[in-house]
Amino acid sequence: MSFRRIGAAASILAMLSACGDGGGSGTGSVSGPFTSAPAPTPTPTGTSSPTPTATAGCSLRERQDWVAAQMREWYLFPETLPSNQDPTPYASVDTYLDYLTATARSQRRDRYFTYVTSIAEENAYYASGETAGFGVRLALDSASRRLYVTEAYEGAPALTAGIDRGTEIVAIGTSTANLRTVTDILAAQGSAGLNDALGPNTAGTARLLRIRTAGATTTSDVTVTKTDFALTPVSSRYGYKILTDGGKKVGYVNLRTFISTANDGLRTAFAALKAAGVTEVIVDLRYNGGGLVSVAETFGNLLGASRSTSDVFSYTTFRPEKASNNSTAYFAPQPQSIAPTKIAFIGTGGTASASELVINAFIPYLGSNIALVGTNTYGKPVGQIALDRSACDDRLRVIAFATQNRDRSAAYFDGLATVVPRTCSASDDIFYPLGDPREASVAAALNFLGGRSCTSITAATATASSSRQSLGLSQSELLTPDRPSTVQREVPGTF
Repeated sequence: MSFRRIGAAASILAMLSACGDGGGSGTGSVSGPFTSAPAPTPTPTGTSSPTPTATAGCSLRERQDWVAAQMREWYLFPETLPSNQDPTPYASVDTYLDYLTATARSQRRDRYFTYVTSIAEENAYYASGETAGFGVRLALDSASRRLYVTEAYEGAPALTAGIDRGTEIVAIGTSTANLRTVTDILAAQGSAGLNDALGPNTAGTARLLRIRTAGATTTSDVTVTKTDFALTPVSSRYGYKILTDGGKKVGYVNLRTFISTANDGLRTAFAALKAAGVTEVIVDLRYNGGGLVSVAETFGNLLGASRSTSDVFSYTTFRPEKASNNSTAYFAPQPQSIAPTKIAFIGTGGTASASELVINAFIPYLGSNIALVGTNTYGKPVGQIALDRSACDDRLRVIAFATQNRDRSAAYFDGLATVVPRTCSASDDIFYPLGDPREASVAAALNFLGGRSCTSITAATATASSSRQSLGLSQSELLTPDRPSTVQREVPGTF
């Protein structure tokens, strides 16, 4: 994790990050998604130096009042905050915060990007990818009412049990006596029922899963127990590859999430691409919900051998009275950097935040030599800072700034499909491995890079797909609970 200590009245810890939906310790800790300059030094409101006890300053009303004060001071859209900020009718901090952001949400400027989370949980994730679960990413095909694994993580229980991309989860239970089919769960409880059936993301939670692996005609029952594991951001199986298309070498890089441990993996990947003389690249961010800004910048720099240190990567802009915190990030080529002449970015509705920042940053430099392949992205050209109330383990992720590329373009609240000069519509074909040239999105990316025709993502398709992806089956969505954990925000669909 990239930390910067800056002086302030109450020992402030600055941690830069770029969150998918929305990070230090100490009141006033600020985490600036998408920023590369030092994070802002806030003037904390509410309790400035809480006593580290279980009860001091942590009543519901005190926590709600603290949240309201931070929102008034830092929120990017202060004009949307309600004039009546009485928290009395609200039974939790979460529901009160939803009330404060309701107007901005109705305008699609803050789609639950502002939220309260755990300091400890978020720090553990950003530092090492630490989480607990089965280690799979799940998507629900709503038309056929079937649940599929779109990805399985190395070093996690599911892959060890033989569950991988393309596996269908047919039924869920704790024993054969109480197995319930996915169809029955959906009929009775909807997708929330699936979240409940899969159990809490705590180590030791065991579930009996009836599965059908990709290509199989029969089912089998496996018991999988959730354990603590560290998510590998660059897969050891398909994180990077050298593909061949008509005798031409094409690089393929897949990044799951922007966390600290991704930096070394990305440098290794690009060193291999550089050694192979690759100048055309497929960057697969189809499920990447965001993460640390330092990693987003590393990624951009590794794609930026032809960029100078005076070339703008991104601008970060706060509201007018906080303009002293505005910053500009410039490219800084690395020893492993390549100079791509064409880039195909694979994206879906699960592609958000830092992922979109990287894509947007290259539009002014490569123009029609980059394409968005797949479906529309999520649409988040804004970033959060993190404000901490350490005695309560509360971290407020508040939308506080907008981000722009060199040309000051950031008009993609509805996704990047109408912003990127070239697009190629493609499904997410889960019955082929990620990085396989036969997989529909990779094949479409190769078509773009090879100068072959592809079908554009139309305006209608872009709007419809900004929150969902196709599995090559029918319309589907990554399965996400109403109140996702940190890993589920940044790595959508993870259980």
